[in-house]
Amino acid sequence: MGTQPHKPRVLLFSQRNIFGKEMFRFPHYEFENLISQIDSVELVAPKADPSSLRYKFAKQFRYHVPISPNPGIQRIRFKQHYDLFFAVCGTPKDLLMVDAVGNWRDNCKSSVCLIDEFWANQIAPYHSFLRILEKFDVVMLYYSQTVKPLSERIGSKCIFLAPGIDTAFFCPYPEQPSRVVDVYSIGRRAERTHQQLLKMAAGDGLFYLHDSIAGGNAIDSAEHRALFANVAKRSRYFLVNPGLIDRQDVRGNQIEASNRYYEGAASGMILVGERPDNEVFDKLFDWPDALIHLPYNSSDIDKIINELDQQPERQDRIRRTNVAQALMRHDWVYRWEAVLKTVGLEPMPELLQRKERLKNLAEAVLQNETTRTRDASERDKSVTV
Repeated sequence: MGTQPHKPRVLLFSQRNIFGKEMFRFPHYEFENLISQIDSVELVAPKADPSSLRYKFAKQFRYHVPISPNPGIQRIRFKQHYDLFFAVCGTPKDLLMVDAVGNWRDNCKSSVCLIDEFWANQIAPYHSFLRILEKFDVVMLYYSQTVKPLSERIGSKCIFLAPGIDTAFFCPYPEQPSRVVDVYSIGRRAERTHQQLLKMAAGDGLFYLHDSIAGGNAIDSAEHRALFANVAKRSRYFLVNPGLIDRQDVRGNQIEASNRYYEGAASGMILVGERPDNEVFDKLFDWPDALIHLPYNSSDIDKIINELDQQPERQDRIRRTNVAQALMRHDWVYRWEAVLKTVGLEPMPELLQRKERLKNLAEAVLQNETTRTRDASERDKSVTV
């Protein structure tokens, strides 16, 4: 799979045919799809059944010893050589599949493993899984505060890679659909905030869209992602909070920014929620009003909405700035560029072309804001005269 007619240089290992319906993994598949569009890629996506006794036994066995039986994945013998092996894992348990698929280490000049959910206090329980990580040249982590302790455990080859998003797909411009949803909330939520919004929905006619059923699976990953993007582009406010904010028993004292911050900004929603106490977040979202701070489980959401609703020009500026900043900084193309730079590979023309398209789109979004401001100023002058 890929856009190049010549021999692929990247061997991309995907778990989409193993954990294809788990919603937290859908951004992983989005990233893999983008890589396949802007680089020369062979996508390997074997099938396995994670509900099988074979997989469950292999996983439990691995917790105790640094070897494990095949979890049920088809072993592949790679005959071609590649410049890079790249694997995306949702959690360290996914390394079982990576380890069992075949002799990728012998056929690739360099290798990178990207792990999404890996909390620092899970390093010890996953000690046997870490032997698999030692096979990689570089380990990239979405959780910045896991980098240092994991590096100390397996060697100094762990680096932080921020999550990303297909910003062009989530971008509401130039169409600018009507924002008919007042407040959008998905996933974990703070009960006091939720109850306050329910009161506003009942008493003030607020359109509050939230999850009404529990579950982490979807029927189809692409359809779910498209629905999410379409609703996001039509929503005004978006509730965001750090990952597992209500599960300190899992995350310990670690604070990490979830994908929601990136998704909300890219779609032009106004982000409202807890500001992550994380120095990396302050660098990634450093523009004015990138986040309207609301302490977790606060009932003051009504005050924030009422205040901002009196400032339409500020709202418009926030939305446009969020979109433009996401286009220029948080698209998957920049994450893939960082991977290539880490292993010493040059970007392909398609990558550079996408960056140029995103740059032009961001400039158009901001230029439209400048034009609106100038027109408003001219109207004010004419009234004054």
